[in-house]
Amino acid sequence: MSTLQKNMMISLFLGASLFATDYSSVIESPDATKIIEKDRLAPATAYKIPEGCISTDPKAIARGAYIFHNLNGKKAKMNPPAGLRKNAKGKNKQYGNCVACHNIEGAQGGGNIGPDLTNYSGIFMESKVRNNQFVYQKIADSRVDNPNTHMTVNLTTKLFNEREICDMTSYIVSPK
Repeated sequence: MSTLQKNMMISLFLGASLFATDYSSVIESPDATKIIEKDRLAPATAYKIPEGCISTDPKAIARGAYIFHNLNGKKAKMNPPAGLRKNAKGKNKQYGNCVACHNIEGAQGGGNIGPDLTNYSGIFMESKVRNNQFVYQKIADSRVDNPNTHMTVNLTTKLFNEREICDMTSYIVSPK
């Protein structure tokens, strides 16, 4: 047997013995109960759309479109329109990137996980199958009517404020 073969055998033996060793006595196992409680989402919350929430103002719709189409923050594809919040450090706020899951007019790489929102105004709003309250609630906390949703919980967790949800709702329900 060559020296190389002997060294390989010794290495394999040592490696196997390291994996066979019981390390349970040196691994820390803290009680994570407090961490889990802190991270637990609040119960699903029904929200009432604020008075004057829905706007046809191009500036509100532009803010909603920006939030919808961009991950924002450091990865923003364009400068945010006036009126969007900054984070605590004065930088562009990190938003939710709705287009990762939903398709809508003008989407680049629109997702197919969530419902397609293309022509939402024509299909759902004009036919009165859905209303502004429905869209606002879906964005604010969609767990109210779908406890198994994978959509982000936006107002309950304070990821978005009421005005940002109004802007996104205005954008989605607007004719494009």
